[in-house]
Amino acid sequence: MLIEAGHYALVLALAVCIVQTIVPVWGARRDDAALMEMGAACALASFACVAFSFVALSHAYLVSDFSIRNVVENSHSQKPLIYKLTGVWGNHEGSMLLWVLVLTVFAALVALSRRSLPARLRANALGVQGAIAVAFLLFVLVTSNPFSRLSPAPFEGRDLNPILQDPGLAIHPPLLYIGYVGLSIAFAFALAALIEGRIDAVWARAVRPWTLAAWAFLTLGISMGSYWAYYELGWGGFWFWDPVENASLMPWLAATALLHSVVVMERREALKVWTIFLAILAFSLSLVGTFLVRSGVLTSVHAFATDPGRGAFILGILTVFIGGGLALFAWRAPLLRQGGLFAPISREGALVVNNLLFSTACGTVLIGTLYPLALEAAIGAKISVGPPFFNLTVGAIALPLLLLLPFGQQLAWKRGDALGAAQRLMAAFALAIVAVLATFAFARGGPVLAPIGVGIGAFVAIGAVVEISGRAFGRGVPLRVALSRALGLPRSAWGTAAAHFGVGVTVLGLAAAAWGTETLVVMKPGDRASVGPYVATLERVVPRSLANYREDVGVFALTRADGTSAGTLDASKRLYLTRNMPTTEAGIRTVGLSQIYVSLGEAEPGGIGVRLYYKPFVLLIWIGSLFMAAGGFWAMTDRRFRVGAPVRAAVPQREARA
Repeated sequence: MLIEAGHYALVLALAVCIVQTIVPVWGARRDDAALMEMGAACALASFACVAFSFVALSHAYLVSDFSIRNVVENSHSQKPLIYKLTGVWGNHEGSMLLWVLVLTVFAALVALSRRSLPARLRANALGVQGAIAVAFLLFVLVTSNPFSRLSPAPFEGRDLNPILQDPGLAIHPPLLYIGYVGLSIAFAFALAALIEGRIDAVWARAVRPWTLAAWAFLTLGISMGSYWAYYELGWGGFWFWDPVENASLMPWLAATALLHSVVVMERREALKVWTIFLAILAFSLSLVGTFLVRSGVLTSVHAFATDPGRGAFILGILTVFIGGGLALFAWRAPLLRQGGLFAPISREGALVVNNLLFSTACGTVLIGTLYPLALEAAIGAKISVGPPFFNLTVGAIALPLLLLLPFGQQLAWKRGDALGAAQRLMAAFALAIVAVLATFAFARGGPVLAPIGVGIGAFVAIGAVVEISGRAFGRGVPLRVALSRALGLPRSAWGTAAAHFGVGVTVLGLAAAAWGTETLVVMKPGDRASVGPYVATLERVVPRSLANYREDVGVFALTRADGTSAGTLDASKRLYLTRNMPTTEAGIRTVGLSQIYVSLGEAEPGGIGVRLYYKPFVLLIWIGSLFMAAGGFWAMTDRRFRVGAPVRAAVPQREARA
C-alpha cells in the first residue's frame, strides 16, 4: 500500500501544481491577496506530497522490495545499507523524483519567504515554479514512473552499477541537483519580472541569495563529481571535458555571470535586460544538461537513460520553457526602463567585461559540446571535440578574466581610477612575481608557462586578501580599530573575498599539475618503481571477498628518496558478482597537499600492470572550490538578504499634484 500511496501522492502533487500555476498569477493580475496567497499554500502542499513519495521509494529500497521494477534493476539484498539508499537516485527514475523533490523544496522556501519578497513578485514566481513542476511531474508519471510493479516479483535484484557504489554518490548528485534546480528560482523571478513589467533593486536583492545558493551548491556538486571521477574511475584525472561534465559547467558559468550582473543591478540599477537574459539562460542550460544526460544522445558513465521517448519528452519541456522564456523576454524586455549610466573604467565596467568573458566561455563550451552531436544528426559524420580544443579556447578566455578579477574589486562604482587600483595591488603583484621566480628557481621540468600560472593564482588569491585589508586597514589606523572595521564589513564582502581567494587557490592547484609524473610498469611482489620523489614497492597481492564483490588488493609500501617510510596504500581490482562487472579502485596516499596515486591494470606476463602518479599540490584544486562555495554561503547570510530591499512607498495623490 505504501508504494501505491507514493504513486498517488505524485498524482496529487501534479493537481496541486496546476492550481499553483494558475491561481497566484491570476491573483497578482487582479491584486487579490487571497488568491496570491494560494500559491504559497499550493507550494507547501506539493512539497509534502513529493516528499512523501520520495520517502515511499526510499523505504522500498531499504527493505529490498523486489516487487518494484526500479528496485529490482538497481538494488540487491546483499548491498550495503548506504548504497541501498543512494541507489534511490542512482538511476533515471529515482533521480528524476529527486529532481522534482528539490524543485518543490525551493518553491516551499519561496512560499515561506514572506518578509524578504514583495507579494506580487512571490506570487508570479510561484506560478512559474508551479508550471515547471507540472512539466516534470508529467514526465515522471508518463515516462519514468519509479513505482512500477513487477508480477511475479523476483527473489533478488540486479544490483546497482558498481561504479556508482561509492560514498561520493551519496553527495555528488544531490548537490548537483540543488544547484541545477536552484537556478529555476532565478528563472522564475526573471519571468515574474517580465510578466509584471518591472525590475529594480528590490528584484535584484530578492533574486541574489537564491542565485548564490544555487551557485554554491553547483560549485560543490561539480567539485565532488570531479573528485569522484579522480579516485573512482582509476584513470588519474579529474576532468576530461566529457559532454556531461560540460553540461554541468555551462550553467555554472552562466550563473557566475548572473551573480556579478545582479550585483550591478542591486547597486546601480543597471544591466537590467542583460540580467534577466542571464537568469533565463542559466536555467535553460540546466535543462539542456538534463536532456543530454537522459535522452540517449550521449554514451557516458554520467548518463542515466537511453530511451529516445524520454528524450523527446524532455525536448518538449526545453521547447516550452526555453522557447517560452525567450519569447516573453523578446516581447517584454524592450519595455523595461533602463538603469543608471557608468564610466567604462569603473567597477560596473569591470563586471560587464567579466560577464562578457564568462558568457564567451559558456558559448565556447556549448559549441564544442553540441557541434559533434549536431553534425552526426545532420550528415552522419562522427567527430571528437576533446580536451585540446577546450583547454586552448577556455584557457585563453580565462587568462584575461583572472587578471581582471583583482582589479575589478579595487575600482570604485560609477567612475573608477585605474592607476589607483593598480597602486593598491602593487603588493599582490610583487608577491606574485616572487612566486613566479621561486617556481622557476626550484621546480624542475614542466611546461614553461606553468610558473606563470602559479603567479596568476597567487595574484588572484593575494588580491582577495588585499580587498579586505584595504577596506579595514589604513595608514595610521590602530590595529584594534582595523580589526573592528574588518569584522564590521558586510558578510557579502567577506563572502566575495573568500570566493575570489578560492579561485586563486584552484588556479595554483591546476598550475602545479604541470609537475606531476606518471609511471607505467608491470610489477610482481617485491618489485620497485619510482613515482615522483617516492619509491613504491609492491609487497603482496591479496585476494578478498565481501558481500557483493570480490577483489585482488595490491599492497604498496612507499619510501622517500632518503629511504624513510612514507606509509602504505592499497589499490585493487574488483569484480561485482551480480553484474559480473569489473571496476578499478585507486589507492591514494596524501602527503601534505600532494598525493601518490596507484591504479592496478590487467594481468600481464610476469606480473600485473600498474599505473603510478605523483600529483604535487593536487588538493589545492578542491580546497579552492570549497573556499568558493563557502564564500557563496557566507554571502547568503548577509542581513540585507534576510530583510529584503525597502519598497518605495507610493506618493499620495494630493502631494503628487502639488
